[in-house]
Amino acid sequence: MKKLLFVFLSLLTGISISTAQKKSAENTTAKTGKSETTLDAPVVTKGSVRINGKVINYTATTGYMQLKTEEGKLRGNMFYVAYTKDNGGELEKRPITYTFNGGPGSASVWLHMGMIGPKRIVMSDKGDALTPPYSYTDNEYSWLDNSDLVFIDPIGTGFSRSAPGVDRREFHGYDEDIQSVGEFIKLYTTQNKRWGSPKFLAGESYGTTRAAGLSNYLQNAYKMYVNGIVLISAVLNFQTVDFRIGNDLPYPLYLPSYAATSWYYKQLSPELQAKDVKALTAEVEQFALTEYTTALMKGDKLSPEQYASIVSKLSSYTGLSETFIRGTNLRINLAQYNKELLRKQGKTVGRLDSRFTGIDYNDTGSSTEYDPSNTGTISGPYAAGVLSYFGKELNYTNDLTYYILGGGVGMWNYSNVQNKYLNVAESMRKAMSLSPTMKVWVLGGYYDFATPYFASEYVIKHMGLRPEQQQNINFTYYEAGHMLYIHMPSLKQVKIDADTYYKNTLDQIK
Repeated sequence: MKKLLFVFLSLLTGISISTAQKKSAENTTAKTGKSETTLDAPVVTKGSVRINGKVINYTATTGYMQLKTEEGKLRGNMFYVAYTKDNGGELEKRPITYTFNGGPGSASVWLHMGMIGPKRIVMSDKGDALTPPYSYTDNEYSWLDNSDLVFIDPIGTGFSRSAPGVDRREFHGYDEDIQSVGEFIKLYTTQNKRWGSPKFLAGESYGTTRAAGLSNYLQNAYKMYVNGIVLISAVLNFQTVDFRIGNDLPYPLYLPSYAATSWYYKQLSPELQAKDVKALTAEVEQFALTEYTTALMKGDKLSPEQYASIVSKLSSYTGLSETFIRGTNLRINLAQYNKELLRKQGKTVGRLDSRFTGIDYNDTGSSTEYDPSNTGTISGPYAAGVLSYFGKELNYTNDLTYYILGGGVGMWNYSNVQNKYLNVAESMRKAMSLSPTMKVWVLGGYYDFATPYFASEYVIKHMGLRPEQQQNINFTYYEAGHMLYIHMPSLKQVKIDADTYYKNTLDQIK
């Protein structure tokens, strides 16, 4: 299972950013005193943003939460940024959403500065990076009007660090991560008197793995029950995204996203190009669940006629040649598709977002050199934007390196699932059973190859939920990729859908 770390670290490239600014490192990192390790108090600032035509005044709190043993020994310092709406009524009753990204090893910068927080990175409507230096602006699509927000950087991400003398591996595994982030949520909830608030978890990518696990962990460890979970670009069962010999599950689950991408680049027949992406993917989903899955299950028992029929349909839905598909033995892995689709044009297709293309050193080979939807699109703007925002708006500087992804996290520990795939859907099922009113919202992008939308839906529809439980889960899909919010039309629609989600969930509270 060690390889699974690299599956998710490749969602983004490992990027670290260093600031050398006014505040000294000894003030922002742990400094050792005679009796205990201490930190400066969090920095508190005021701000405002106009959302849905209304000005929202808020208080921002930026700093660290100390994680200690029951004996008082410091284990780690977890960095966070929290936003609380001013004059939002009784604080203890106002909703609060705990938010994080994935990786594992990613800071919360992406959801913070891309979709949910009060500021957002400025990009083109498609999601292209503009000319540097990059900038940020007010986020009129923030969720702050619906809920207070807490953005959490797990240990080893952002400015978060394990304490001196504490091995960072104590935090870097599925169980270890759930426990430490769960402890942060418990501490923040207690210290800020938020036990009476409706509570939500929002995660992206591996952050959805974390959110699903936390939903049950918080119940068991602290008797804390959340009202809702938001899963953005979800991955709950790693088997669905691991292209490995003997595992046929990813091939039919990726096929609708292949078809959407081939449609986007006009590589399909006129008949299929005439459909919209929603109608096309619905047709491909049906084929994937029936004929294609059956063919893969039959293996070598598939007759020549049946084999030829599947080859023809795969070619029709992907735009790839029948010769190429026969060469894959009906199993087109992601790396092959990204290299092959636009090979004749000398271009490759993005993984995080297939709407973006790149150019390799040469056009041979069966995989791409890099992910053009990351390297040339999101990393630079988000790196510059968040550090500029910390200093200029939040009045917070730190000499530590800000790890956006990977730099502070080593090999991820999956000891809880030795010799099997991590599947946290069962944890979420248990949480839903114990909390029958909990609402789950699943968001996905048609052009996301990191966590394909159909794979997320497949896993959730195999949780064994009863009909009344199924009604508590809602799926919405957008014409975007993994970071669906970089696409401006999707960002606008997400805000509309978020307003509906919060309203429907909170309306249940008597």
